[in-house]
Order: sequence, then C-alpha cells, then structure tokens
Amino acid sequence: MSGKDAQRLPAFAVFAGVLSAAGLPIYIHAPKFYLDTYGVSLAALGTVLFALRLIDVVQDPLLGRLAEAVRRWRGVAVAIAVGLMAAGMLGLFAVTPPFAPIWWFAAMLTLVFSAFSFLTISFYARGVAKAGELDQTGLGHLRLARWRETGGLIGVCIASVLPSLFMALGWPPFGGFAVVFAAAAVLAAVMIRGEWGRGLELASSGFGPVLRDATSRRLLLVALANAAPVAVTSSLFLFFVESRLGAVGWEGPLLLLFFVAAAGAAPLWGMLAERIGAKRTLMAAMVLSIVAFSFALMLGTGDTWAFAAICLASGAALGADMTLLPAIFARRMETIAPNATEGFALWSFVSKFTLAFAAVALLPALEWAGFSSGETNTPTALWTLSLLYALVPCGLKLVALALLVFTSLEEE
Repeated sequence: MSGKDAQRLPAFAVFAGVLSAAGLPIYIHAPKFYLDTYGVSLAALGTVLFALRLIDVVQDPLLGRLAEAVRRWRGVAVAIAVGLMAAGMLGLFAVTPPFAPIWWFAAMLTLVFSAFSFLTISFYARGVAKAGELDQTGLGHLRLARWRETGGLIGVCIASVLPSLFMALGWPPFGGFAVVFAAAAVLAAVMIRGEWGRGLELASSGFGPVLRDATSRRLLLVALANAAPVAVTSSLFLFFVESRLGAVGWEGPLLLLFFVAAAGAAPLWGMLAERIGAKRTLMAAMVLSIVAFSFALMLGTGDTWAFAAICLASGAALGADMTLLPAIFARRMETIAPNATEGFALWSFVSKFTLAFAAVALLPALEWAGFSSGETNTPTALWTLSLLYALVPCGLKLVALALLVFTSLEEE
C-alpha cells in the first residue's frame, strides 16, 4: 500500500460516516419525530416508508445504470447528489412542513434516499478498485473495509446521539442534527473528491455476471436476511426503550453504547478475519448476536442495565456484519465484475428492501395491537412490542446464518 493511498483512507471513513448518518438514524428518529411533533399515525408512516422502499425496487438498478453512464463525470454527479441529500435532510428535520406533514415526510425522504442510493452505489463500486490498489493479495478489501465501515459506524454513533445532546443543551434537537449533517456532507465530499477520477478504465459488465454467478446470488440473499434484523430493531428501538423498559431519557446513551461497541469491534473483527477467514469470523459474530439478543425478550420495566449489556454484545456483533459482509461481496465482484457498479446497485437494493419489510409489517402491527407512543399501554401491546423487537430479529438472523453456512467462498 503506497503512502499516498494510505492518506486517502480517512476520506473513505468520513464519507462512509456521512452515508451511515443518512441511513439507519433516519429510521430511528424520523418516524417518532413526525409522530410526536405532527401527530402522523404509525400506520401512515409505515405505509409511506414501505412505498418509498418499493420505489427503490425500481430505482436502485436504474441508479446503478446512471452511475455507470456518468462514470467519467462522477465527481460532478457525486457533488450534486451530496447537495440533494443535505437539502433533503434539512427539509425533513429543520423545516416546518409547508403542506400535509405526511406528504412532506414522503417528499423529503425520497430526496434523501435517492441521493443516498446513488452515493452508496458509487462509493462501494469505487471501493472494489481501491482495494486492488491497496493490496493485490485480496486483503485490501478487508483493510479498506476496516476504515470504511468503522467510519460508517462512528457516523451512526454521532447521528444517533446528537439529537439527545442538543436536547440536553436546550437546542432544537433534530434541526441541529440536520444542520450538522449538511456541514459534514460538504466536508466529506471535499475530502474524497480526488477519488472519483480514478479507476475509469474498468468498463461495466452489467447485471448479467452478478446474477448468473451462484456465489453472488447467495451472498445477496445472505445480505437480505442479515440486514432484516437491524431494520426491525432500528424501527422499534425508541419505542422499546421508552415503553417496554420505561427508560425515558436513556434512548441516546443506549444507542451510543450500541454503535460505539460496533465501531470499536469492527477493526478487531477485521484483524481476526485476516487470520481465520472472513466467513468463519462472520459466522461467529452472527452466533454472538443471536445469543445476546435473545435475552431482550425477557426484559421489562426497569431492566435498563440488562438491556445495556445486550446493546454492548449485539453492537459488537454488528461491527462484523458491517465490515466483513461487504468485503466478502466486494472480493467476489473483483473476480466476476471488477467495475462493480451494477453489483452494488443490487447490494443496495437487497439491503434496503428489509427496511420496507420492517416499515410495512411492524409499525402497523404495533398500532393494531393497541400500542401508543408515550402513553400507558396494555400488557398485550407491550408483549407484542417485545415479540417484534426481540424474537423476529433472532429468527431472521438464524436464516442469514444458515444461508452463509451453505455458501461456498474462495477462502475455504
């Protein structure tokens, strides 16, 4: 790895941090913000989130095509997308809806998610070529992933805790978050601007090689099943802490603990993967996640410290998910489709489709069970919340683990 390439790795970390701050935290903060601030129903929010994910079913592959079509002007395209994403975030949290809040919610999320998708596809596709520049032995993917995914997890940490910090300081919590996000997005775009003009000699091979390759198809299924538990827990986290644990005010610290554990563990999982293989390491992390999170089903009012321990263990396991699985897929793309643009368009699609499942299935189910945010709930409503938050993710994680066990990788 040359010194010049090493100096660019922090730019990948910062850019990943901004993208992560536009991803999961939106599903954690936005529904509750619009429910509490504007009185939008859970069922309406779930329907909108599901509809937006359906748009992604069509648009992610198209955005992959677009990223390839503007390959020689990708720096300009990325700058425009960063601007749109920042504007959408400001509109979502810092602007009072000029018309019906549910439609404003939909419009701003469409802007954020569309820009986010284009940037994610372009960023990860560039990472395939970048890893080859770092190390031709295949370890470059793990080294880049350590920087990229650790940066992403740090971004999630900051995004998750900022609203609580601003609230404690007496500042507008979500408006302040949106302003900080916009500034960080501009900084990240400036830091990584030199990367987009590199690797242009890699021509696109389309979706065909990815979809025809049995290993790639299996990895996409693993990604789909493995992202689903995070989608479920992200959608229900605030409701679980507030209503099931009765730990009002602890949402920010617990989120921070979860994502700090993930960020701290990510480099360690990466180093372990270099020793014993990425697949074995990822399987071990999945088992840890299932065992740790299964205990959440038994928690009730006042069990905040027990839940903190679960956040610590399951957060550490998430560090492996976010670091190793993209690296495994990127290594496969380097073999069958080095340009990787369309490959990561498919990867983006399957990763986000789980959020559609969480939105359309879980939020309405909670409402039908009689659950109300911020109010006293019946035992049935609280038990439904526990089942959805704890049992469903463990089942989905078991599916992901089984798929990975039967996926043959080159390292074996």
